[in-house]
Amino acid sequence: MFDVLMYLFENYVHSEVEVMMDHEQLTDELTRAGFRHEEIFKALAWLERLAALQENGEQPFLVNVPQQSIRIFTPEEMLRLDTQCRGFLLFLEQIQVLSGETREMTIDRLMDLEQQSISLEDLKWVVLMVLFNVPGQENAYAKMENLLFEEPGEHLH
Repeated sequence: MFDVLMYLFENYVHSEVEVMMDHEQLTDELTRAGFRHEEIFKALAWLERLAALQENGEQPFLVNVPQQSIRIFTPEEMLRLDTQCRGFLLFLEQIQVLSGETREMTIDRLMDLEQQSISLEDLKWVVLMVLFNVPGQENAYAKMENLLFEEPGEHLH
């Protein structure tokens, strides 16, 4: 499923191609690209749930997340998000790429992936997808994009 999400993001969103397709057209194109129907439907459902999070505020945890809150991870989250991933999420909050709300949206979307453990690279892409889908997050998206694509060794410490 994650490969389908990456394909969609890179070919439609990240490349700034304006394409309005219905599910059938998109499914046909993804099938031609070599993806299985089951994975396509899961990826499209994942994207719909992401849109529902920001459009409807349907998740109660997204309401009034305090500015200086400390996130305590559940045992399941700790199993799937290693120390490096959890530390990176904290780092993104500290540099104001993620707010409490976008952090929770990111964690929600990460936990909905069908992977036993989430790599740091996968986490970065999910953050980018979340920020892209939340209105008013253009600066945070640009910062995250720079973090994702920067070459190792660009920063002096």
